[in-house]
Amino acid sequence: MFTPERLVLARKRRRLTLAALARESGVSPQSITAFENHRKPPSEESLSSLAKALRYPVSFFEASVPGEMLPDMVSFRAPSKMSALERDSALSSGTVAATLNTWLEERFKLPKPNVPTYPHLGPEEAAEQLRAHWGLGEDPVPNLVHLLEANGVRVFSLAPDCLDADAFSTIKSGTPFVFLNTRKTGERGRFDAAHELGHLALHCEHRIPHGRDSEGEANDFASAFLMPKAGITAQRLTNASVERILSAKRRWGVSAMALTYRLRKLDLLSEWRYNQAMKQLASMGYRTSEPGSSMVRESSQLLAKVFDALRKPPLSMSPADVATQMNIFPEELNDYVFGLVPIAVEGGGEQSAPVRPGLRLVHG
Repeated sequence: MFTPERLVLARKRRRLTLAALARESGVSPQSITAFENHRKPPSEESLSSLAKALRYPVSFFEASVPGEMLPDMVSFRAPSKMSALERDSALSSGTVAATLNTWLEERFKLPKPNVPTYPHLGPEEAAEQLRAHWGLGEDPVPNLVHLLEANGVRVFSLAPDCLDADAFSTIKSGTPFVFLNTRKTGERGRFDAAHELGHLALHCEHRIPHGRDSEGEANDFASAFLMPKAGITAQRLTNASVERILSAKRRWGVSAMALTYRLRKLDLLSEWRYNQAMKQLASMGYRTSEPGSSMVRESSQLLAKVFDALRKPPLSMSPADVATQMNIFPEELNDYVFGLVPIAVEGGGEQSAPVRPGLRLVHG
């Protein structure tokens, strides 16, 4: 049985217009339109051509209708720089990852959502309340991805070709999701994750508001969550030099620019000192990166633990087996799970990410 919604999903995932897919597949735009609109099913030959052009197994187009992620239900980090094709590709990436989450929840007891919402509080107060709820005190968060997963947030990576999608979040059937771009520095990836946590904690579950105001609130939340007022004040950073800022940023796991902004927000830097520090940091390359940083990009411990458990009896499943059940290729599965799936390389070897100590998962 052919599922038209899956053809639409695959086309959007690959950022192809009808005309572009027609050129790639040799199937006419009129026929593709008819397939997508339930007017007629494709022949075996046409479906095979479309599957090849879209880089999906034929079985992908015969699976059940996936739960679509709609733009109004999703918060994008820095949405203004995204084209419609890029946005739809990222949303489609999230849809495929969400089907993986459903598959996992059918086999494992994953942590239940524990993200209270504070729609009537300001970002600073909401960050303080959530830190207190999670028992974090005023110390730095050791690993934000692990913290989110431990509190029931499903965290997946965005496919590398979604270059303009920094991050996004949504709530699907009561479960919060965060999707992260893995091409950024460790410090900026943490801020992205905290930014999306801000949307989950501050904004409505039924429709996430868009625009400059909501993005600003999420930024302020992320800043306060990663750099709590009492903890920062205790570090005696009043009118700190750039050298002191660069030293302190390593403790908090944030970018130099983010810490400098936070110090100004807390009135620990004068306006003049803040402007001077920002100019000096920009001249040193800190506006776009973190020169000399050794911070490792945060990854998923939950997914690493899951794949480790799947390999063992009674399931005895390889990542390739999981991909087959997901009706995708292993390379695409890898895109969503922080590169934790071993992929064969030329010469018969394998490349894989190490399995980290994980959350305790109870096999259902």
